[in-house]
Amino acid sequence: MQFPADFISSIQSLLCEETEAFLSSLSEETPVSIRINPLKNKRNPLDFSSKNEKVKWSDVGYYLQNRPSFTFDPLFHAGYYYVQEAASMFVEQVVKQLIEEPVCALDLCAAPGGKSVTLLSALPEGSLLVSNEIIRQRANVLAETMTKFGNANAIVTNNAPKDFANFPHFFDVVLVDAPCSGEGMFRKDEVAVQEWSLANVQMCTVRQREILHDVWATLKPGGLLIYSTCTYNLAENEENACWISHELGAEFVSVKIEKGWGISSAFNDETICCRFFPHKTKGEGLFVTVLRKNDNTRHCGFVPQSPQTTRRLRVKPAMTHHENLCSFLKNPENFNFIEENNCIIALPKDHSETFLLLRERLKIITAGIEIGKRKGKDFIPSHSLAMSIELCSDAFPQCEISYEQAIAYLRKETIVLENAPKDFVLLTFKNEPIGFVKNLGNRANNLYPQEWRIRSGYLPENIPNVMC
Repeated sequence: MQFPADFISSIQSLLCEETEAFLSSLSEETPVSIRINPLKNKRNPLDFSSKNEKVKWSDVGYYLQNRPSFTFDPLFHAGYYYVQEAASMFVEQVVKQLIEEPVCALDLCAAPGGKSVTLLSALPEGSLLVSNEIIRQRANVLAETMTKFGNANAIVTNNAPKDFANFPHFFDVVLVDAPCSGEGMFRKDEVAVQEWSLANVQMCTVRQREILHDVWATLKPGGLLIYSTCTYNLAENEENACWISHELGAEFVSVKIEKGWGISSAFNDETICCRFFPHKTKGEGLFVTVLRKNDNTRHCGFVPQSPQTTRRLRVKPAMTHHENLCSFLKNPENFNFIEENNCIIALPKDHSETFLLLRERLKIITAGIEIGKRKGKDFIPSHSLAMSIELCSDAFPQCEISYEQAIAYLRKETIVLENAPKDFVLLTFKNEPIGFVKNLGNRANNLYPQEWRIRSGYLPENIPNVMC
C-alpha cells in the first residue's frame, strides 16, 4: 500500500526508529475481534472463550481466527455479540477504573454504536446512556445497534453537538469519539488513505475543537470527558487534549495500563493518554485521553429535577387480555408505560423524567423498550421487546428454529412453523430470541423490521459458527 509522503514524515517524527515496523504492520492482515454482549451471555451462556484469544484490556472481547460472514449468523442479528475493533474496547477500562456509581452519560458521536454498547455494559448498574449521532441515516444504524443490545437504560438521539448546550451541567460523563482524519483505519480502509492530507488533518483538528466547545457546557463540573480519535498525529490528539485542558478548563486523569498490553503513552510531557499502534498492540490505531472538568465541587449522580423541569408522566395502565403489558416484562414494576402515536413504550422509572426533559429539545429516535403498537383492535409486539433482556420468558410461546429457517426469517421471508400455536410466537435460535411472527397455521407472518432484513440471497459455503 502506498502512503502519502507527508503521512510518512509525520509518523517518522513520532516513532523514529520504529517507523519501519509500524509501516510494515499496516500491510498485515487486519485482526478480527468481537465483543460478547455480557447481558445476553449471562442469560444464555454459550461456550466460546476456550478456543479464542482474549483481548487483554476487555473482559468480554475476543479475537477470531478468521473473519466469518457475520451477516449470515443469526446470533449477530440477535445482539449476542458485536463486531468491534479491539483497541476501541479500551473504553471499558476507562469506565471500570474511574466510574463507581450510577451516572448519566452521553456518547456524542456514537454511530455505529460500538463504543456505546461498550459504555452501557461497563457502566455501573442503574446508569443511563444517551447515544447521539448527527447524521440521520447513521443515527438509524445506531438505534438498531442499541435495540439489539437489549438494555433499556438507553436513549438514542439525532442532534448536533450544539443542541446539548440546552442542558447545562447535565451529564456526568461525555464520550467524544471525534470524527478524524482516520489514520488509524489505513489498514482496513483504502479510502481513508486516498482522502488523507495535511489540509484534512488541520480541518479535522478545527472541527474537533468546535465539537468539544459545543458540548462542554453539558458536562457537569467534576464530570469526566473521554476524548478519542482513530488517528496518530499530534494535532488531533495531544494538541487538542492540551487545548481542552487550557481553554475549557480541565485536568488530565490517568488510567492504569498493564505493561504487557503494549499501549504507548503521550508524545509530550503534559498530556496523559493511551495510544495504540498496530505494531505494538493487536488492533488498529487509537488515541484516548480522559479529562475532568474543573470545579471545586466534584460529584457524580443525576442532576435533581427542579419544579420547573419536572414533567408529569402520562402512565399507560396495564391492559387486559393479550395486551397485558405487565406480563411482557420480568420486572414491570420498574417501568412506566407511555403511549405515543399508538406505540407503547416502557421507560425505566429511574430515568422517565430525564427522557421527558430531553424530549423537549432533542430528536429522540428510541428510548427504553418499545413494547408494541396498536393497529385497530390488535396489539402487535415490537422487535425491541424480542431483543430486550427484560422480556419475560413466559410472555409468548417460543419456537426454536433451524439455521435455514432463521436466515429465511432474517430475510423477512414467509416461514412455516410445525406444531406451533397460533397467534404471536417468539422465534429462538440456539435459545436466543431473534424476533416475532404471527403464526396463522399454514404460514407465519414475519414481523422482522423491513429495514433490517438481510438483502443478500447468497449463502456462505460454510455456516458461520462464531459461538459454539
